[in-house]
Amino acid sequence: MLYTLAAATTGVTTTGLLSANVLLATVVYAGVGIAILAVGFWVWDKIAPADLWGEICRGNQAIAILAAGMAIAIALIISAAIQG
Repeated sequence: MLYTLAAATTGVTTTGLLSANVLLATVVYAGVGIAILAVGFWVWDKIAPADLWGEICRGNQAIAILAAGMAIAIALIISAAIQG
């Protein structure tokens, strides 16, 4: 019963293979998520008071860590929005 419930909720069939619909949906949602992440990061880069990429290229590790944190935060928000 538990395996049947898990298979029904995850899209994994009893043979262990993904169905075509689940695979297509995964690829589409991944593409949409990456596009939204890129746009969100670009917007954040434009509203930031400093040249983020220039600072990162000059070796400013604090800005690099801040940029990584923002990318993770935006990705978590997108993930939660896509999952519902």
